[in-house]
Parts: sequence; C-alpha cells; structure tokens
Amino acid sequence: MAPRANWKGYLRLSLVSCAVALYPASSSSSRVSFNRINRKTGNRLKQQNLDSETGEPVDSSDVVRGYEVAKGDYIQVEDEDLEAVKIESSRTIEIAKFVPKSEVDPRYMETPYYIAPDDRVAHEPFAVIREAMRDKKVVAIGRVVIARRERIAMLEPFENGILATLLRYGYEVREAAPYFDEIPKVAISQDMTELAKMILDKMSGHFDPAEFVDRYEDAVVEMLKEKKAGHVIEPRAEPVRGNVIDLMEALKRSVEEAARRTGAAPAQEAPKPKAASKERASKSAKAAKRPAAKRARG
Repeated sequence: MAPRANWKGYLRLSLVSCAVALYPASSSSSRVSFNRINRKTGNRLKQQNLDSETGEPVDSSDVVRGYEVAKGDYIQVEDEDLEAVKIESSRTIEIAKFVPKSEVDPRYMETPYYIAPDDRVAHEPFAVIREAMRDKKVVAIGRVVIARRERIAMLEPFENGILATLLRYGYEVREAAPYFDEIPKVAISQDMTELAKMILDKMSGHFDPAEFVDRYEDAVVEMLKEKKAGHVIEPRAEPVRGNVIDLMEALKRSVEEAARRTGAAPAQEAPKPKAASKERASKSAKAAKRPAAKRARG
C-alpha cells in the first residue's frame, strides 16, 4: 500500500513551483503501547469529557475549542474558523533563503519528513531545485503549516527526494548559559587527555543505526511474555559498578576495556607522569650546572 501523505501542496522557489507531498520520515507505531484498565475488573477504561461546573458528561459532538479571554470566559472557535485562517504557507512551502547546513543549530531540529513530487508534471522542477541545492551544498529554509501551526522547515537533498526537518522557533530553544555558567574551568593534565584520546581512537567507527536496539523495549516485551505465561516478575538487580576514585587509573582501565570490546591490539603503555617529571627535573639540574662549570674553568 502506498504511503499516506500528511500534507499536500506546492514547493515554490521564486517563480518555479511544483506539486509535492509530505510523508512522515519517522514512526513510533511499533513501540509497545498500553491501555488504561480497571485493576479490579480488567476492563478497558473509557475517557469521558465532563463539564467542569455541572459534572455532567458531554457528547463529543458538543466539544469545541475555547480561547480564554478572562477567568472562565471563553471564545468558542469552530473548525471552520481555523480553516478560514489561510496564509501562504497553508498550501505552499515557499523557500525564503538558502544557508550552509552547518549554520543550523542542532537544538532547533525537530521532526523529519520526506518530500516527493505529487504528479508527473512536478518531476522536472522538483529535480531542478533538488540538484541545485546539492551542487551548491546548501539547505533551504522555508515555512509550512502543519496541524494548524506554521512551522519553519529546513529542506535538503536526500537520495532521489528532499528531506524536510521541522525547526523550532527561537523562543522555543532555551539558552545554555543558566545550565553551563557554573561549571568551573578544570586544569586537565596532558597525560589524562592522551589516555582519553586513546579510548576515543579504539572506539571510533561509523554510525549505523542497525547496531543499536531499544534494550528497554526488548526487556518490556520479555516481561510481558513472562506475565502472559503466569510467571512472577522479580525486580532486576542494579548493575554493580566499581567506585573508582583515581581518574588516571579509571582512564587506564577504560583503555584496556575499549581494546577488549573492539578486539583492538593491546594498548601501548600509558604515559607515566612521575617518570616524566623526574626526567624533566634531571635535565633542568644539568642545565643549571653548565654556567657554573664555565666560570670555574675561567
């Protein structure tokens, strides 16, 4: 069955436009989901809309949106009212500008969508826009209305189509300063940094999402199988972790562990700060004696 589009309209670059459709590029439908049930009867619960004043249940046909203008005073908003609010981006993704992707802060990135041509006439202009971005190595920034809200969208070439990533507005992203300002500057020894780099080297690779599985989801599925079989679920013991206080020792052991996990060659002997310090001290002492020796010969 062909994928169902979430949105259909037009992609426009200046005077060039083409019919396109947006499809969700991610899904959570395969995750385990739960219903709310009555513990005593095992029956599923129904959600009811109750009038906050009378306590009476309200039929779904009588449920309408309301915007509070004063305490307890609402303006009723019908679907037709929202449909009447039409702006350019309701049916058109109009490209506003092109920017290097590196300038788009990852904190602003939200939901991915695939964009594809929606009819045969759209194939050529769609390909022109896509390949122009690919050649110039830029992404497009535009606007689109999805779920009755105008969103910023970043468009980039992706295989034979275009990947659209919805972006957050500036007011939706929190500044980092309140969280990071109180982190003190720490003097780190070169030896520790070199050990950390060794760990990074041994654990470096390429990103493959297939390597990662949702272990919590798998554990939930196993728990459900056990319960279905009538078994008593015992709490899992927390993993025991060594309380390593010596950071240098922890780094050395981490290098060994990284080598073991990746099957890499045994690590070279870690730097020895004390030996290095003695060697530097010895050289300094010899250098200090040289002028004195020269004066004695004079």
